[in-house]
Amino acid sequence: MSTIEKDNVTTTTITKYAQHAPRYTSYPTALKFEPVQDDILTIANHQSQNKVASLYVHIPFCKTLCYYCGCNKIVTRHNSKADEYLDYIEKEMLAKRQLTEQKQVVALHLGGGSPSFLTALQHTYLMYLLKKHFAFTTDAELSIELDPRHVDEAYLDNLKSLGYTRISFGLQDTDYNVQHTINRVQSTSHIAKMVFHARTIGFSSINLDLIYGLPHQTEETFTQTVAATKAMLPDRISLFSYAHLPERFAAQRKFSDDILPNVELKATLYKQAVRSLTKIGYVMIGLDHFALPNDKLAIAKKEGQLHRNFQGYTLRGDADLIGLGVSAISTVGNAFAQNPKELKHYFERINNALPCATVGLRLSEDDLIRRDVISSLMCNLAVNKKEISRKYHINFDEYFASALDNLTPLLKDGVVILSENRIEVPEHARIFIRAICARFDAYLNDNQAFNRYSRAI
Repeated sequence: MSTIEKDNVTTTTITKYAQHAPRYTSYPTALKFEPVQDDILTIANHQSQNKVASLYVHIPFCKTLCYYCGCNKIVTRHNSKADEYLDYIEKEMLAKRQLTEQKQVVALHLGGGSPSFLTALQHTYLMYLLKKHFAFTTDAELSIELDPRHVDEAYLDNLKSLGYTRISFGLQDTDYNVQHTINRVQSTSHIAKMVFHARTIGFSSINLDLIYGLPHQTEETFTQTVAATKAMLPDRISLFSYAHLPERFAAQRKFSDDILPNVELKATLYKQAVRSLTKIGYVMIGLDHFALPNDKLAIAKKEGQLHRNFQGYTLRGDADLIGLGVSAISTVGNAFAQNPKELKHYFERINNALPCATVGLRLSEDDLIRRDVISSLMCNLAVNKKEISRKYHINFDEYFASALDNLTPLLKDGVVILSENRIEVPEHARIFIRAICARFDAYLNDNQAFNRYSRAI
């Protein structure tokens, strides 16, 4: 009997529900954004009930191209491009400052691309701009994603001195053959050294990113990657599923499909990582995150206070999210808005004093209801039907009659459990959570819509 079968999930079941589906960092997803003509965020801000804000700054630059990457990035070795970019970031800060005039900033996150593209001096300047234009709380959580190949101890010292509290390193995989194929060869011992130093100088939380489903990964090689990760004992681990979309991301055409793990092997890699990490005490968060029991994320899960936004799982569901930079997404009140994905268009919008956002969405009542259901599933593996009914003045079973009917095959396969007041996903079926959420997605009504997303497994 296979490992998968021991977990009451057969390979047949895995194949059946491995269809394309969103990652649900938002609902509706960013692929549903439409062109906007007005200042959608200012309008939404007048209606927002949130009293605090979070900031996201997108640093699009990378020194080299990782072939697996689906992020919005610009590959260059000309660091001067970042100087010009930061000047435009300040102009956007000035344009969006009114969105936070009555709000304090409780969190900051730098993503990319790679924020480690910035020099220590550029990081210092960026923090100066942020503190100049926004009011941060004294206990604000400041986090940053780093490519460990381009940082050293002095670099981490500078980030700590600037007030960063959380740090995330892209480990991905430790096997040389995998690294070489995805064009990201890096030293595991160097990463371990950076993790140790970050812990020594007082970062409150250290995260390592892993990816399963990469070319040439096997059970044996991924076991070694997980073992190396456990040895570093990070506070958090992100276990991301590789999203193979070569029709959208040209770099992914650098390797052929036949060297990728098939659906069954990919599920096995996921399960072996889950077992290995939870066995030594990591708490599993939602679909793909882990945290030590004393980490804030694990505590939030235990207390039912987890939330989900465009950065993944978060502690703050009561904050408007203000995105800064090319392709950055903002969430203010019940509206989403995204900046242009191309740098020249981003610069043009700012130079012409136009609202940065070019696409977005105002959420309807139906969007809000379904967002709550999907977020609850992604965060808690369960939905309280009574709570949703009471909050939105609906009869859950009548409102979601079609979705519940679509859950029937999953119910028969033991992937979901339905009762009078709850929908629950058993632990062994956690891997199917994206496929389950898709049943409640009103925008996924044909195969073409599904195929725009990566496989759920």
